[in-house]
Amino acid sequence: MTHRPLLLLDVDGPLNPFRAPFAGLRGYRSHRMRPDVWLSYRDPESRSARRGARVRLHPSHGGRLLALPFELTWATAWTHQANTMIAPHIGLPGDLPVVEWPELFAQDPDGLSWKTRPLVAWAAGRPFAWVDDMINPLDRAWVAAHHPSPALLLRIHPRHGLRDRDFTTLGRWAREVTP
Repeated sequence: MTHRPLLLLDVDGPLNPFRAPFAGLRGYRSHRMRPDVWLSYRDPESRSARRGARVRLHPSHGGRLLALPFELTWATAWTHQANTMIAPHIGLPGDLPVVEWPELFAQDPDGLSWKTRPLVAWAAGRPFAWVDDMINPLDRAWVAAHHPSPALLLRIHPRHGLRDRDFTTLGRWAREVTP
């Protein structure tokens, strides 16, 4: 059994800064992809569906994530396609665990992110860091009240994606909670 905390990683926002107008100037590379979740909201005959979604990824992010003292897990609506579509472009292995969502984008009665409750269940009491662009103060309070171990909820702005300071924060936090 591993003693490393979990790193629950979203794609859009942290890895794909989809709101960044000049991501290419910061080393991001643009790719066209057709993930199932994205296609489910489009007419299959539309020009948009044929072209695919523009996804910006930084080739160094995989190595930097692997260097952190975490057990990496995909926590994204891309589900298993993160292993086949995202991982090869950033240097991550294509067999990372994937959180299985009971329902994508489900409305929470308490205003939490649709991911919050399933992620706490997935962590099963283990320390975890959750990296996402959709984290809100209600999520932080709920996790603090319902998760018995340390948890870091790191909100990443979708205009910036993961930055140096985020990798520093993650590394520092993991070293503090690792026995």
